[in-house]
Formats: sequence, structure tokens, C-alpha cells
Amino acid sequence: MLTKTKFTKNDKLVILTGAGISAESGVKTFRDSDGLWENHSVDEVATPEAFNRNPRLVWDFYTARFKQLQNVKPNPAHFAIKKLQDFLGENLTLITQNIDGLHQAAGNTNIIEMHGSIADSYCNKCRRRITTVELITNLDQGQSNKCTQPWWFSCEKCKGQFRPNIVWFGEIPHHLDKITRRIQQCTKFLVIGTSGTVYPAAQLLVLAKRFGADTIGVNLDRPENVSYIDEFHQGKSGKLLPFLVAEWTS
Repeated sequence: MLTKTKFTKNDKLVILTGAGISAESGVKTFRDSDGLWENHSVDEVATPEAFNRNPRLVWDFYTARFKQLQNVKPNPAHFAIKKLQDFLGENLTLITQNIDGLHQAAGNTNIIEMHGSIADSYCNKCRRRITTVELITNLDQGQSNKCTQPWWFSCEKCKGQFRPNIVWFGEIPHHLDKITRRIQQCTKFLVIGTSGTVYPAAQLLVLAKRFGADTIGVNLDRPENVSYIDEFHQGKSGKLLPFLVAEWTS
């Protein structure tokens, strides 16, 4: 037996996932050991100031990331969460820090993307939404036709600039009020693939503990906030979660 935890269909579970679960699908974590992300510093590609300073560099970076993600598939950990959602139904809320859409690809619903999604973009002036694939298609066509329009695309309605729907450093994560309400109501809180160092996401575990939830963690390494985890399982989530979910729901 891997766990003492048992779930009933009356449990209200909140799951928080981080970069570790996507890393097992081949998605690079945010920073390598040298503090760079694909040879770029955070200040170059992941702040509002970087976009204002050099939108072409930022779009180059996220266009490459978007195209890479088209070849990435969910791993057993994503599908194990789907099985847990099949068991709990609407009582499961999935919060993710990841922008890659792998939870949706595995069939999960009721997802809160607190750091946004690389699949979407929006105008930084009027907030009009557009899919990233549409922007990139327009980009490829514009380049082939030697279009003179700035290739990071102006909004035809307000002349603002489209940017990735991603929460950058210095910006407030999405849906914090909704996230707080769900954590206040949950009986169990499960954190997967996070280091416990990125705030405010790392604070959600502390919040769940303070509201009386049973807390469970699965991660390759012990996170910095492990003291707030009642039951911690160390290892790859893709290997552990299928067995844990089977035991939790048996």
C-alpha cells in the first residue's frame, strides 16, 4: 500500500499542478539550472517590460514554444488525474500553473489556468481574444507575402498589440478569488509537480492547510513547503499517480 488516504465521492478535492508534471511529457521547466529558459533570461521574454521593449523577441520565443508543444502528449500522470475526476465529478477542481494545455488533452475539465494558456492571445489595449494558432497562421502568410505590417500584429479594431495570454513575472495570476473560494471549501488538497517556490501558487498549499484540508504531495524532489503536506510521495508523478489514484478510489 502506497497511501493511507482514501477518497469518497463526497470529498471536495482541489489539485494544484506545476511544471514537474509537464516535464515528464518533455516540456521544459521554466528555468534550467543556469537560470535561463531556452537561452533567454526571464527579463528578456517573461515580463510586460520585455514585451514593450522588444515584442518581436517575445513573440519569436513564444511562437517557438507553441510549435514545440504541438508534438507533446499527456503522460500517465495526466490520465491518472482524469480517472480521479471521473470518480469525483464536479467535486474536483484542477488548478494548474502550466500553460501547455496537456490537462485538456487528457480529457480533464473544470480547469483553472492561473498562469494563462499559450493557446490564446489577446490585445493589450481592448482585450480582444484570438487563438495563437490563428495569429501564427497570419504570421506565416504575412511573411510569405512580404507583408509590411509589424509581424507581432496590431489589433485592427484599436491598434493595440496582441500578446500571449500568459501571466508574466510582475503580473497578477488569473482567477485568484475563484481559487480561494474553492480552497476554502475543499476537504483534500493535492499538489503535484511543484517546487513550492513560485508565489502566490506556493501559498495555496498553506491556505488549504489553514482551512483544514488534508494535504497530499507528489513530486520528484521535496518541495520547499513540504512541512505543510500531511502525506508526501517522492518520485515521478507519471509512475506514482496511477497507483495512488487506484488506492485512493478503491
